[in-house]
Amino acid sequence: MLNSAFFLWIVFGILSISLIIQLIYYLNYYRATVRYEGENTDNSKQPSVSVIICSRNEEKNLREFLPAILEQDYPDYEVIVVNDCSEDNTFEVIGEYMQKYPHLKVSNIAKDPKFTHFKKFALFIGIKAAKNDILLFTDADCKPESNKWISSMVRNFTDSTEIVLGYGGYMDTEGLLNKYIRYDTVAIALQYLGMAIKGHAYMGVGRNLAYRRSLFFKSNGFGSHSSVISGDDDLFVNENATDSNVAVEISQESFTRSVPCSTLKEWIAQKRRHFLTAPLYKSGDKFLLFLEPFSRILFYASFIVLLCFLFQWKIVLGLFLIRFIVQFVIYIKAGQTFNEEGLVVPSLFFDILSPIINGVIYITNGNRKKQNKWQ
Repeated sequence: MLNSAFFLWIVFGILSISLIIQLIYYLNYYRATVRYEGENTDNSKQPSVSVIICSRNEEKNLREFLPAILEQDYPDYEVIVVNDCSEDNTFEVIGEYMQKYPHLKVSNIAKDPKFTHFKKFALFIGIKAAKNDILLFTDADCKPESNKWISSMVRNFTDSTEIVLGYGGYMDTEGLLNKYIRYDTVAIALQYLGMAIKGHAYMGVGRNLAYRRSLFFKSNGFGSHSSVISGDDDLFVNENATDSNVAVEISQESFTRSVPCSTLKEWIAQKRRHFLTAPLYKSGDKFLLFLEPFSRILFYASFIVLLCFLFQWKIVLGLFLIRFIVQFVIYIKAGQTFNEEGLVVPSLFFDILSPIINGVIYITNGNRKKQNKWQ
């Protein structure tokens, strides 16, 4: 009896400590994101911008989404589409739009069986072709939420700002998988944007990211991780972000929306590619990214154990309720901030499942660094 009581007190301690860790993330980082109103930006400054899009066999998406980028309300910008070994009618689509939009340019990469490469090489070609110092990146399957996308992202650049992080969400379609993809995207955004707001930027997403061309060449670009499939966005930010050179933009005019994965297999493959970069993060960042889901698992596991034994059940339920209320409020505000509808209730269930799902995908990822797949 004494031993079992001692064990339950240890479990109670684990519950309490894991709750404290969870509240630190929610009330420090996530709350910072949903309360963020932006820095004092000068909207009168509109420097020249180069928008860079890499495309491989994206004929359909370019035809549908490229006009929204070409028709931005911004005085001086170019759009560079890197046509990377496409085998469809991508080049023809770009040619059609070039006749109508003189600020559209194309860089072609011919297919060479003796030379295989990742997306980073295509990005490098686009960056080399850019004539402006401020570079704004998105994907061929992305559409800006408004014609103020460029201006809202670029207004954050000051003399000391070299990187601007934006929100890249996914389109709302039917099905449970889509809800989980959008939940996962919001959860990640709450963390990386919140940490950046607090002066600890560790990643960005290539669907909506801007940085200076001068920074790219000064820091040797993708050189240190050129052999890794992913990382053109998060690893570049992880290596080059400081506590003073990063800005965050989360006005709804600045958002982009991407076409989501339509099958579970496709989404798992995407997550596997993204997880390849995690071991290359700075040690402190890896610890912070591990601590949150680990403490979440401990919280739910210890809660279930204590409730099964009815050990201090009133206090245990009270601690669970504290986290539940904080989580519920944060996700209501996150839905409003990121203009994501219908995710509040599902997020309460996904919150339990996501560390398990991500953990399984990460552990079973295997040695995939040798894969040679463009993304």
